Amino acid sequence: MNLAAQLLPEYQFSERHQLEIVAAPSAILDAVATLEAEDDPLIRRCLQLREAPARLALRLGLSNALQDRPRFGMHAFSLLAREADQAAYGLIGRFWRSDFGLLPCTNGEAFRAFHQPGVARLLMFFQCEPASDGSTRLITETRVHCPDRTSRLAFTPYWLAIRPVSGLIRQRMLHSIKARVEPS
Repeated sequence: MNLAAQLLPEYQFSERHQLEIVAAPSAILDAVATLEAEDDPLIRRCLQLREAPARLALRLGLSNALQDRPRFGMHAFSLLAREADQAAYGLIGRFWRSDFGLLPCTNGEAFRAFHQPGVARLLMFFQCEPASDGSTRLITETRVHCPDRTSRLAFTPYWLAIRPVSGLIRQRMLHSIKARVEPS
């Protein structure tokens, strides 16, 4: 059973992307661990737009959770587990809120055990598989579990709006990883 199935077996929303890379799984997963949104100008711009309402509210004197936080990026995710050919990262929050409504998540056990009405869990999973040509197929899957009707109703329109951009970000992440680890 892979880490995604162990950490978040039930979910209502998901997306999956893959890319073949000429590198060892360990090098690929090391590159995943060092990804930064700031490295890609398009991803950086998408995240700036996503945060714009909350950042504007701060400028207008309204407080929110982004007040003392850097821009959203991979640093916001907690490493939940890593094995030789897979890694899982997680977030807990009310992602539909302008400030993401993030709650602390320290490890895989805390992530798996978390069940609070109105709060969703998001898993970003990376898995390396051998490809037929000898390269490595890197698969990324994002899963979101909303524990109740209220959170599903709040998350669904957000997902419909963000999913195309989320998919673009995941694809660019895969290409960034490939560029970092493949020999020139």
